[in-house]
Amino acid sequence: MGLRETTVTTTPRATTRPIAPDLFTWPAERPCLVGSRCVECATVVFPAADTCPRCGSAQVESHELARRGRLFTYTTQNFLPKEPYAGPETEETFAGFTLGYVELGDEVMVEARLTEPDPERLQIGMEMEMVVVPFRRDADGTEVLTFAFAPIDPEVSS
Repeated sequence: MGLRETTVTTTPRATTRPIAPDLFTWPAERPCLVGSRCVECATVVFPAADTCPRCGSAQVESHELARRGRLFTYTTQNFLPKEPYAGPETEETFAGFTLGYVELGDEVMVEARLTEPDPERLQIGMEMEMVVVPFRRDADGTEVLTFAFAPIDPEVSS
């Protein structure tokens, strides 16, 4: 079962929230992932870190990542993930999904769910774009949002 696209509006409602604070810009007309960039060596990481994994510097700053990238590799997740996964599925309802690594420019590679559930329709090297998608509903009805990458139609992206 694929993630739903185009069901999230860019206008925040009191009943929506990101899965984690500062993971992506929200609300935003064109949301993007937020990583960190080392002031000393320019290493970029996602998710954001307090120190640089390359040089150990604590001089890191927030860094918005590119929205588009290329699919580096992908696979399928055919079993219900273990904790800390907090999706709405059960062993009985889990239908599987695709996930991959997406290279965002020359800066960083991000692991994420893909919106295209059929691995036959994915190709290494295809252009992808970060999107915000519904993940689950909390007990109080709040819709929890996460990020995923969606293939870009080559005829549309010129």
